[in-house]
Amino acid sequence: MSNDETFAAAYREHYWAVSRYVARRLDGRSSDVEEVVAEVFTVAWRRRSDLPPSPLPWLYGVARHCLANAVRGYGRRRRLVDRLGNDESAQGNQVVAGPDSESPGDWVHEALARLSAADREVLRLTAWEELGIDEVAVALGCGNRAAAMRLHRARRRLRAEIDRLQMTVAPGIGTPRRDTPKEHGHG
Repeated sequence: MSNDETFAAAYREHYWAVSRYVARRLDGRSSDVEEVVAEVFTVAWRRRSDLPPSPLPWLYGVARHCLANAVRGYGRRRRLVDRLGNDESAQGNQVVAGPDSESPGDWVHEALARLSAADREVLRLTAWEELGIDEVAVALGCGNRAAAMRLHRARRRLRAEIDRLQMTVAPGIGTPRRDTPKEHGHG
């Protein structure tokens, strides 16, 4: 099979998996998702001779880098908007969620949000993308042992955050009290 045919097969087979991967990380902002997925497959086209026999983990690795670039770009645009004074807070258009707006599983997402980006990613690759440790290693660009260790540590940190959140549960309510998320520099 030629490189062009290999790329075409990878595109047909994995387009939607890559789209879901990106959408989950961008909270479904459809125009942003389409832009990042297009970049992923542009990179894959340029590097079609490098496509491995099982390209999905490799495509996830490319998507990670494209997402990082996109997030940096969003941050730059946001800082520019803030400097110009056209942000929502300056216009008084802030939306405040009501007390009943939390879903029953929001505390899990809150615990996940308290983890480092690296921890969140390794957990998402195994849970959301259902990758095995060898595929996680390809997506993260590291060895199998390093991927297994990262996953083990991320799971341990997630458990600790869940335990912390459960300790702050208001009596009789059943959902954790919302504390300010802390940035963790886990490596």
